[in-house]
Amino acid sequence: MQLDLSRDVAADPEAVWAVLTDIPSAHRTLSGVLAVEILTPGPYQPGLRWRETRRMFGMKSTEEMMVLAAEPPNATTIVAENGGTEYKTVFTISPHADGGSTLRMRFGAHTAHAPAASRVAMMVMGRFAERSTRRAMEQDLADIAAEAERRVG
Repeated sequence: MQLDLSRDVAADPEAVWAVLTDIPSAHRTLSGVLAVEILTPGPYQPGLRWRETRRMFGMKSTEEMMVLAAEPPNATTIVAENGGTEYKTVFTISPHADGGSTLRMRFGAHTAHAPAASRVAMMVMGRFAERSTRRAMEQDLADIAAEAERRVG
C-alpha cells in the first residue's frame, strides 16, 4: 500500500514542524490517537521511540514508532513494524511565498517479511484497508494543520 497526501497550512514550516514533532502531545492534537507512551525520553531526533495507540478498523491498535530521520523544519521519516509488515511515513514541509506551507505525507506498508496468511489477508482487505488508512491520514493532516494554525493565531 502506498499513499501520498498533502494539505496546505496557513502557518510557516517551523510552526508545522513544532506540531508534527510534539509526540508527547499527539494524543491531544490527533483525533485518531488515543494514547502515547514515550519509550526513549529526549528531543525529537533519530532513534526517538514511542508507542502510539489508535482506533483503526473499529479496534484499538498499538504500534511502536521510531524516528528514522529528522531534518528540521523540512522533513522527517517515521518507521514501525508489526507482524512482518514494515510501515514508513515520510513527512515533508514546504514553505509558501505567502508565509504558509504545504504538509505532505507519504505512507507505505511493505509486507515482504509478513507471514503468508498476513499477505493474503492484506490482499483481500487491501481496498478497505487503504480507504480507512487514507481517511485516518487525511484527518491527521487536518488535525496538524488546525493545531499549527491555532498556535500562530
